[in-house]
Amino acid sequence: MNILICDDDKEIVRAISIYLENEGYQVFKAYDGIEAIDLIRDHVIHLIIMDIMMPKMDGITATMKIRQDNMIPLIMLSAKSEDYDKILGLNIGADDYMAKPFNPLELVARVKSQLRRYTTFGSLEVSSYVFQTGGLMIDDEQKVITVDKQKVHLTPVQYKILKLLTANAGRVFTMEEIYERVWNEKAINPENTVSVHIRKIREKIEINPKEPKYLKVVWGVGYKVEKVEKY
Repeated sequence: MNILICDDDKEIVRAISIYLENEGYQVFKAYDGIEAIDLIRDHVIHLIIMDIMMPKMDGITATMKIRQDNMIPLIMLSAKSEDYDKILGLNIGADDYMAKPFNPLELVARVKSQLRRYTTFGSLEVSSYVFQTGGLMIDDEQKVITVDKQKVHLTPVQYKILKLLTANAGRVFTMEEIYERVWNEKAINPENTVSVHIRKIREKIEINPKEPKYLKVVWGVGYKVEKVEKY
């Protein structure tokens, strides 16, 4: 899962990153609210750790803007310990609050707790909504596709095709199966239609479309998305 740490103190970001990476999380780093919002726009983020006091855009403002579009779990940090900061943070959308200085192991425990709640009861159910093979990830809840952490923009039809194949990675689908599942109608000579969309998808997700890593043809049968080990 991907975690965004946003704090203008680079040493704190570095220290938190070490603990989270040791737990197997992918960490993204931002040093003000503007950078955080840009990263959320361009990447699939599953949890945010947000400091309050930062230059350019503070954590309160950034959290309010983030909450306009999504409900990613957010843990707020602050050097202040007054109740006002805690209440304000929780009221504008933070899910948890920790005052600095804090025990990094406690922060990791709270991260795990928030992710458990999010994946079990929240808007993201990883088993149902997130499909991944290697660096290709589809977050069907947010309708976001990333390849090696970079967003990929597909048309609705292209999205449906790639989602079908990625959700069933390793399985070969005939052109008729793809057409009938995506277009919801009987396939009559679907070869040209499906192959054109496959070609365009490859151009967007593959480094070298002529030697695809993910979306492959099985000659005489159909297409599949290859199973690739996560990294």
